[in-house]
Amino acid sequence: MSSSPTKPVCVLRLRVKDKHAEWLASLAREVNTVFNYCNELSVKVFERERRFLSGFDFWPFLKGVTRGECALNLPVQAVQEIAEEYARRRRQHRKIRLAWRKSGGARRSLGWIPFKVRTIRYRAGQVYFAGRWLSLWDSYGLGGFELRAGNFSEDSRGRWYLNVCVHNAKGSGSGENKPPVEPILNRSVPSLGIDLGLKRFAAFSDYAMSPIDAQRFYRDLAPALARAQRARKRKRTKAIHAKVANRRRDYLHKLSTRLVTGHGAIFVGNVNASALAKTRQAKSVLDAGWSAFRTMLLYKCEHAGVWFAELDEAFSTQTCSVCNSRTGPKGREGLGIRGWRCSVCEAIHDRDVNAAQNILAAGHRRLAEEILVV
Repeated sequence: MSSSPTKPVCVLRLRVKDKHAEWLASLAREVNTVFNYCNELSVKVFERERRFLSGFDFWPFLKGVTRGECALNLPVQAVQEIAEEYARRRRQHRKIRLAWRKSGGARRSLGWIPFKVRTIRYRAGQVYFAGRWLSLWDSYGLGGFELRAGNFSEDSRGRWYLNVCVHNAKGSGSGENKPPVEPILNRSVPSLGIDLGLKRFAAFSDYAMSPIDAQRFYRDLAPALARAQRARKRKRTKAIHAKVANRRRDYLHKLSTRLVTGHGAIFVGNVNASALAKTRQAKSVLDAGWSAFRTMLLYKCEHAGVWFAELDEAFSTQTCSVCNSRTGPKGREGLGIRGWRCSVCEAIHDRDVNAAQNILAAGHRRLAEEILVV
């Protein structure tokens, strides 16, 4: 019995106009109230019965919160979604109690208002939610999409955004629209290996593509940020942080789109960014944005029908990409060596490009194994 193919889904993010910020903030405080109630109720049930409530188990306790004199302004579907989201997060983090959502103070939780399918509807540049029409900057043309579940979210500057799931008709999200593996293995369809680093953000297996140096998004604006912090200008400080994030996101989006457009397969080294972020290199690692770059490559490759994989990059800088002998620079002393000669085949290598070549070869081996499995 064959199952019908699932439609691919993507998330659209649109900014809500600032005149609705105060009303959305009031709804966000109600969301925090419901979330904290579920948090407290879950702890009490666990203490008495030694079991955890699921998202559906919260529903009988939340009946009537949207009716009466002290009713919440949230739709009942949003209240149910809050309870289900709490149950998912508690199960994900494996905790008896989650942190409280705070509506005020220095550690205030940023606004978040979830909704289910068919809770909102779109018309003429506005969305209808909780009895009110909200104006937004419609840069995608929501009228051509079927709106599904999503949420309203707030950033650190008090700006609100609509994040909604829609069906993506262009991408398939499966291997059906991807090119065959044989042309990639015989190099008739171009493929690319990428080695990520700190001094060089990315080195490529294609010698025609020059390595890209680190862009220093945060470092370049650090002096202006320090002045704003010393002057205690909070709004200016938040604006600088947002500018850094926007510059990084814009650059990574343009780079990932350019790489996906010209290749049939892309392979990236699985450098552990979260572990390196706990070392003395944390500022440079977080400024580079490796994880965000790989996430962009993943969903853009799925959308464009390009093979993508993260591969183990262990010893990729030390292994010769010509003869596969491990004669390259080793240890901490080898980190500063950019060029080296293989003692077996006498090939001269750039360390980062050589690593990208080895990552590409590992990706081809991965694709060849998939052919054997099929």
